[in-house]
Amino acid sequence: MDRTVIAYVIYLTVSIALTVWVARTLSRNGRVFLSDVLHGNEQLADAVNHLLVVGFYLVNLGFVALYLSGDETIEDTRGIFEALSTKLGVVLLVLGVMHLGNVYVLSRIRRRGVLDRQQVPPVAPQGWATPGAGV
Repeated sequence: MDRTVIAYVIYLTVSIALTVWVARTLSRNGRVFLSDVLHGNEQLADAVNHLLVVGFYLVNLGFVALYLSGDETIEDTRGIFEALSTKLGVVLLVLGVMHLGNVYVLSRIRRRGVLDRQQVPPVAPQGWATPGAGV
C-alpha cells in the first residue's frame, strides 16, 4: 500500500475520532450551560444543544475532508509523520477555534440573560405616588 494512502487513513481516523470526542464533550457539558442561559427551559436547551453539535460536526468534518488532499507524495516513514503532524495540528487548531467561538457566543447570550433578569424589579409596584406630594 502506498505511504500516502496510509497517511490519509491515519489522518482521517484520528481527525474523525478527535471531532467526535470534542463534540460529545461539548454536548455533555454544554447542555448544563445552555439550560442556565435559557432560564431552565430543558427542552429548548436540548434542541439548541443538538443543533450546535450538528453544526460543529458539519463544519469540522467538512474541513477535515477538504484538508485531506495533499500535493506531495510521501516517500518514507518520516514523511508520514511530518504530513500527519501538520494536518492534525491544523485540525486541532480549527477544533479549538470552533470551541472558543461557541463558548464566546454562549457566554454573550448568558451575560445578556443575566442583565435582563437584573432589569426586572424583584417586587411588583404596589401603588402610585403623586409627584410633589412629599415636598
